[in-house]
Amino acid sequence: MFKGSNVALITPFKDNKLDVEAYIKIIHFHLKSGTNGLVPAGTTGESPTLNHEEHQQVIEICIKESNDRIPVIAGTGSNSTSEAVSLTKHAEKVGANAALVVTPYYNKPTQEGLYQHYKAINDSCGIPIIIYNIPSRSVIDMTVDTMARLFELKNIVGVKDATGILDRVDKQKKKMGNDFIQLTGNDDNAFEFNKRGGVGAISVTANIAPKLCSDFQKFSLSKSNNEYKEAERIDKILQPVHKSMFIESNPSPVKYAAKLLGLCDDEVRLPLVKITKTTEDEVKKTLSSAKLI
Repeated sequence: MFKGSNVALITPFKDNKLDVEAYIKIIHFHLKSGTNGLVPAGTTGESPTLNHEEHQQVIEICIKESNDRIPVIAGTGSNSTSEAVSLTKHAEKVGANAALVVTPYYNKPTQEGLYQHYKAINDSCGIPIIIYNIPSRSVIDMTVDTMARLFELKNIVGVKDATGILDRVDKQKKKMGNDFIQLTGNDDNAFEFNKRGGVGAISVTANIAPKLCSDFQKFSLSKSNNEYKEAERIDKILQPVHKSMFIESNPSPVKYAAKLLGLCDDEVRLPLVKITKTTEDEVKKTLSSAKLI
């Protein structure tokens, strides 16, 4: 159910408020373009600066507009266990298909603390939970052994791996088996990630190249040599785009790209700021080279 190209949805703002009209437009853009799953209220959705009402609203709108056509994996993580429990229970109540729960940032828990954090969330809900392991933002790194312990719980089903360490795919597959869902959080390593046993991505680039990303995922997961070669071809087209999305802090570049596509404004919330003119030029160049504009 959770595989292929899952978009880490941006949250559009207008005058520092949620732009509901643009958000609905973006969701339908993905429904028409082959995206395999929607991930609202994650890092790319600027969850750290969404208040609780907004956080719940973007999840609710996403579920309502997608109308069961594709899965919704709601971002419900927090560095407060009670807050993560509350957000996950809300997501389940309003119909999310799964929850994406980031490792607690700033607190720096031990591996046992990580285990107990996820166990508390697991014990409070009945929907699948995907661990989001991103040491570059959370400071901490969940070990494969801790992940294996969590996989024994009823609702823990997989990981969004944003470590950038491809050997993790092999180690996690060896330890947890094929039933453990492995999604990359790094667009640039998706081809090799899937080769090693991954089944898809939670993607930033999919915000502005949904068809290319979904085609790439479909072909890269195929057993056909011809389709595999097609995945390699698309990957080469997308690599410069992937790179340009992270010249400055995500999601500022992808929001500018979305503006170029007429999807929404490029407004971000402080402490993020809009990208520089130099980065704008690079984003334009890569989108043009991929024939996205």
